[in-house]
Amino acid sequence: MTRRSPRLQTDRPTYEGRVLPRPDEEVVDQGLAFDLGTLLDRRRALQVLGIGAAGGVLAACGTSSGGGATATASASATASATATAGAADAADTTLTEIPDETAGPYPGDGSNGADVLEQSGVVRSDITASFGDASATAPGIPMTLTLTLLDIAGGGAPMTGAAVYVWHCDALGQYSMYSQAIVGENYLRGVQVTDDTGAVTFTSVFPGCYSGRWPHVHFEVYPSVDDITDASNAICTSQVALPKDASDAVYALDDYPGSAQNLSSMSLTGDNVFGDDGGVHQLATVTGDTSGYTVALSVPIDTATAPTAGGAPGGGQPPAPPSS
Repeated sequence: MTRRSPRLQTDRPTYEGRVLPRPDEEVVDQGLAFDLGTLLDRRRALQVLGIGAAGGVLAACGTSSGGGATATASASATASATATAGAADAADTTLTEIPDETAGPYPGDGSNGADVLEQSGVVRSDITASFGDASATAPGIPMTLTLTLLDIAGGGAPMTGAAVYVWHCDALGQYSMYSQAIVGENYLRGVQVTDDTGAVTFTSVFPGCYSGRWPHVHFEVYPSVDDITDASNAICTSQVALPKDASDAVYALDDYPGSAQNLSSMSLTGDNVFGDDGGVHQLATVTGDTSGYTVALSVPIDTATAPTAGGAPGGGQPPAPPSS
């Protein structure tokens, strides 16, 4: 009688060159040790195991019970680790967090009295006109502003679902809710929630230039729209600097009395907010002409750091409307 030799280990089914410990089961049912070995064999997974992907696999599998549940958890964990590896590969390690800046004396976020963020209707894309009980429309050249939030702690991925509050002065350098002539208005203030690309877009007007400040737009970022009713929830407070060439073209128009003279007496490097670095991380890209401008800025934010924005800087008070 001829004895049949037992099947050698090397005759067993393999996956990516590795022997399947459970040859009669699917690849996703080979067990935790096999899954981890597979991840270790992939260069991209190696990049994330040190920052928690392995822990994610262990946690996902540890909560499973039964063959089907284990297979589902194992497959999900492997997919999650692979996705995380892809994000790590794509991360831009050169991103610099946008500087924290003062909200200034006219935030309207409740930190110094006036609070537009408690008002129904503040979540809107077109901030040109007042809303609620107010009705005025801000004068000025049309401007579309897009801010794209990038999550540095998340490898530079788009920051989705964050609420961005934007405000700025009008063509005459006045701030709604504060300047005497428009204290009852709330135009040029509004909130949008970032989309899947991390972007928010506002329809507004090009702001004027008042004495003591370079042309700019203020903004605050909140974790979600539910957090906007408390200014202390802001995770970033900063400002957008507008370039000189576009500002010069706009301020040559009759709609912006006094702005050209104010701008001629200052420089971006001499501004009391942007002057520390010349606004290198806050200077927007602007396209268009005096029929309408498109303003865009990428806003990298490191959610692992605490925001440091302080009080209002000295000087730079918005003037009363110029006399005709």
